Amino acid sequence: MQIILNNTSMVPIYEQLMDQVKNQIISGSLPENQALPSVRALSAELRISALTVKKAYDRLEEEGFVVTVHGKGTYVAATDRQLAMEARKKAVEDDFAAAVQKACAIGLTGDEILEIVRIILEEY
Repeated sequence: MQIILNNTSMVPIYEQLMDQVKNQIISGSLPENQALPSVRALSAELRISALTVKKAYDRLEEEGFVVTVHGKGTYVAATDRQLAMEARKKAVEDDFAAAVQKACAIGLTGDEILEIVRIILEEY
């Protein structure tokens, strides 16, 4: 499992960890039933608090991406990849909705918002 954290990001460390684990599960690079590193091992490897890793693992379990077996560890859950992808799409839709709401609040028109999106897409 490869995790790269950005300490200068405005995104909390546990969310960065969650997002990267989710992406690896959805892409298949973390297959079903694979054990994740222990909380202590991952916190030592990433040089972050064990509580931060625990919080990320707990949230991943709440969202159905992993399963924790007491005394044995945390494993990638047998998930429906389509369902997982739909959850990710919903998160993107929520982000877009918040951005559109913010744009409308400062008086941008629909055409201006679409133009901003087009410019951003050209960068990718």
